[in-house]
Amino acid sequence: MSKKIGIITSGGDAPGMNAAIRAVTRRGISLGYQIIGIKRGFKGLIKGEFVNLTSRSVSGIINTGGTILHTGRCPEIKTKDGMKKTIDSIKKLELKGLIIIGGDGSLAAGYALSKYGIKIINIAASIDNDIYGTDETIGYDTALNTAVEAIDKIRNTATSHNRIFVVEIMGREHGFLTVDVGLAAGCETIMVPEIKVNINKVAKELKEGKEKGKTSEIIAFAEGCGSLSDFGNKIERLTGFEVRVSTLGYIQRGGSPTARTRILASRFGYSAINLFDEKKTNVLIGITDGKISAMPIQNAIKYEKKFNTKTFKILRTLSI
Repeated sequence: MSKKIGIITSGGDAPGMNAAIRAVTRRGISLGYQIIGIKRGFKGLIKGEFVNLTSRSVSGIINTGGTILHTGRCPEIKTKDGMKKTIDSIKKLELKGLIIIGGDGSLAAGYALSKYGIKIINIAASIDNDIYGTDETIGYDTALNTAVEAIDKIRNTATSHNRIFVVEIMGREHGFLTVDVGLAAGCETIMVPEIKVNINKVAKELKEGKEKGKTSEIIAFAEGCGSLSDFGNKIERLTGFEVRVSTLGYIQRGGSPTARTRILASRFGYSAINLFDEKKTNVLIGITDGKISAMPIQNAIKYEKKFNTKTFKILRTLSI
């Protein structure tokens, strides 16, 4: 009897995906499963691009960023024809189920496949940390550290030239990453989609900061807030100070995963296979209050993760 499980990384890449692939593969093999790696996300699944993963083929990847299976967006899977091709490929490969590592798009695809009887385990991986049902996602801590390190360096320049810097942080339409970056990097304020901030008030506070003797002032700006350059120009006009803008961009997705990310990814991957073996499928693997959790996929996509306004208040208090 076939004991094949497919593993796929889809959507945006995140540091730690390789650590999760390694954990799924090695734990799966220890339980008697054959682990089939699907290449290039759902595009590769539709086209039948795969590789047999072994304990040796996942050696030396726990410390690497990106994903050895590669990834990409696949609009085709949202169509009837694309879904049919996907299910046909799963059957042709004789997979007992699919472990999907990715963000909210991966969740939606997993839920759609589960309605056709495919056994699914979703693993939360996204630098945005915007997935409901988990306190933290694979890659988040690494992206956070990357952004903070970059802002620390930008602050050196800001101090040397006595300028205001506005730094754009990734996160799509959410500010989860931005608020933690802002707190950890000691930013003067943050701009996030979840909280409406009066730009005139921000400008006034920046001017007051200069009057108090501040030599550098940095604003963490979530990409979901609109045009970075427009915002920077407005701040410059309202304050009369030199303003520079900087987009960190895709460096936040790359690099060697932090120890925290590697540990989280390893725990997620290990738990995913265990749950599959226990026939507890169609769930999202996450972490809640320090413990690995499993939430039904339909619940994970039904609700939206709440923004932590307490962190924002702490940042505002400490930025005086």
